[in-house]
Amino acid sequence: MYPLRRNRRLRSGKAIRSLVRETIIAPDDFLVPLFVVEGKGVKEEIASMPNYYRMSLDLLGKEVKELWKMGLKSVLLFVKVPDNLKDNKGTEALNPEGLMQRAIKTIKNACPEMLVMTDVALDPFSEYGHDGIVENGIILNDETAEVLAEMSVSHAEVGADFVAPSDMMDGRILSIREALEDADFFDTGIMSYSAKYASAFYGPFRDALDSAPVDAQNIPKDKKTYQMDPANRFEALKETEMDIDEGADIVMVKPGIAYLDIVREIKNEVDVPVAVYQVSGEYAMIKAAAEKGWLDHDAVMMEQLIAIKRAGANIIASYFAKDVVRLIS
Repeated sequence: MYPLRRNRRLRSGKAIRSLVRETIIAPDDFLVPLFVVEGKGVKEEIASMPNYYRMSLDLLGKEVKELWKMGLKSVLLFVKVPDNLKDNKGTEALNPEGLMQRAIKTIKNACPEMLVMTDVALDPFSEYGHDGIVENGIILNDETAEVLAEMSVSHAEVGADFVAPSDMMDGRILSIREALEDADFFDTGIMSYSAKYASAFYGPFRDALDSAPVDAQNIPKDKKTYQMDPANRFEALKETEMDIDEGADIVMVKPGIAYLDIVREIKNEVDVPVAVYQVSGEYAMIKAAAEKGWLDHDAVMMEQLIAIKRAGANIIASYFAKDVVRLIS
């Protein structure tokens, strides 16, 4: 006897598949990463990230207006700092007229309603390419957290809605939250990179900002003493719970597609929004394979993003955001 319930009835046509679909991708899901450089009229394609660009402030304003018209309402800012402004303590990060501070003001002037999140870490400002202050081959934790707290206040002072510490120093969320409160920025949010793994997927991003660790004597050649071991699962839950206790409003898992088990574990355990960063290496692989004709670019792009959202992401930081909106609209 044939079964009374045939699951294929709900797959029999496009209309019914759309009607019962559990996971829907929409513009509101996306946080758009933006790379900013000094200069005027600058729009540089990043070699390892085809069709993605660094741009100067005059073009940044135009870009955010375009994003807003597309329904993309949130951005995540990164800056590429000239080498002559880099040192071991990230001094330029605290410059009230620094590139990050001017970029925040540019966006708020061009599109006041755009939600602006800012990267908080020392690697773009470090002569050594590390997320913290280096001393005798060690990344200093507490001293770095103090600078990160000052950075966060400087971003809030010029209009940042959220700060996004990506450094993985212990206790930095509490330091940042206390500094923001002390400066009366009670409504400035924190999106913590809570489970950021020491991943091999970050290469193109480091090309974009020239922020890879330098190869020099007594300088750690990687970030494994502060970013998480890819082999660890329960540690991600511990890190995330600690960040929430310290005042994080949103928590993030990074990278994306290779860590969806972590996304689901965290989503099941916490009561704050969960973000996922679909990182530069994930973007570059799809672009490269599609260029070779080995994959259907749009189909694979959408499948990966659906998987990220299905795993539990409330927010997706992705270089594909504009591509997706054009496709689904």
